[in-house]
Amino acid sequence: MTEKTVNAIGWFASAMAILMYFSYIDQILLNMAGHHGSLILPLATVVNCTAWTLYGILKSQKDFPIIFCNIPGIFLGGISAFTAL
Repeated sequence: MTEKTVNAIGWFASAMAILMYFSYIDQILLNMAGHHGSLILPLATVVNCTAWTLYGILKSQKDFPIIFCNIPGIFLGGISAFTAL
């Protein structure tokens, strides 16, 4: 498989991860309306996305698809966790 194909797959996977994290917006709205969800999943998302973002940043050759797709998960997971309290 060529490097160009691998990069395209990486960016596609990143876009799908971002779409998945945007599903937290619905949970945040539900939390704010008084229908609180679980705290475990958003906290696990924040920890996981933080670890992957650090991994992408700290590699000798930065892994931008991993960095970009995990940043929304940190913020949206954090907001979801906060509003679930």
